[in-house]
Amino acid sequence: MARPITLFTGQWADLPFEEVARLASGWGYDGLEIACWGDHLDPWRAAEDDAYVQDRLDILERHGLQVHAISNHLKGQAVCDDPIDARHRDILPDRIWGDGDAEGVRQRAAEEMKMTARAAARLGVQTVVGFTGSSIWKYVAMFPPATQEMVDAGYQDFADRWNPILDVFDEEGVRFAHEVHPSEIAYDYWTTARTLEAIDHRPAFGLNWDPSHMVWQDLDPVSFLWDFKDRIYHVDCKDAKKRMTNGRNGRLGSHLAWADPRRGWDFVSTGRGDVRWEDAFRMLSTIGYAGPISVEWEDAGMDRLVGAPEALEFVRRNLFDAPTAAFDAAFSTSR
Repeated sequence: MARPITLFTGQWADLPFEEVARLASGWGYDGLEIACWGDHLDPWRAAEDDAYVQDRLDILERHGLQVHAISNHLKGQAVCDDPIDARHRDILPDRIWGDGDAEGVRQRAAEEMKMTARAAARLGVQTVVGFTGSSIWKYVAMFPPATQEMVDAGYQDFADRWNPILDVFDEEGVRFAHEVHPSEIAYDYWTTARTLEAIDHRPAFGLNWDPSHMVWQDLDPVSFLWDFKDRIYHVDCKDAKKRMTNGRNGRLGSHLAWADPRRGWDFVSTGRGDVRWEDAFRMLSTIGYAGPISVEWEDAGMDRLVGAPEALEFVRRNLFDAPTAAFDAAFSTSR
């Protein structure tokens, strides 16, 4: 059975949810990965209001779409972040920001992540995608260097804040898929391993595989799939292109805007970057991943109304299923 291809609505939250559903359906997407911002999904209402849940499901049904995952990156980011500052004020609703007191923001963000698990369960969804934030990202590549004690304290802070959230995920039968991403507690290979250790590898916490955040760090996204195969709970399909060949463009982006040609890398249209997509799709089949492939559109150099349907066409053309058990048996016999 073909894996469903969905569209992540996070980059479309300026449009009404029904309009995004109409567009995605018209292009041929199978479903949506629904963002918990804009008017797309309010997790508090979804956790408490039957009529609201039915309204979201009715919109999907009208447009022939499914929902396999919901995402709450923005509130998850605030759970562990330090400092909490004007950047968070820009992405958080008043309900979470409150008076801006940093610890209050973290606590309210944690409560929303619990509500997001409850909302997912009421929508019939088993996976919530998102960020965790990090109290120690500020120490990455910094001088003076962080001590081991400071780093250890950061992972303990993550465990202390996220274990109570994950308890609610367990209660609701929902899993959290953390997007491995710079600025998070797990941003590369070894920090992912350390993050899983910090929470004793509890099953409620897994990974959202987004290769775009790995290629510009010179990580191998395909090997990552194999090594963390039991934790790949969701897949975001996004590409990135490194542009560090002229001796001027730096890996850290140089505080330049997206799509500025002086940057050392940027997000690009799926299939135009450095992700080895055929190898990735083959590995997803090898590890038995049967969940959705979610297109996350972030190419600042291409209009999204052009790029989103083009990305769907690329994924459909290149995505293939693993051999069936019958094929495996026949192949073994023929040899």
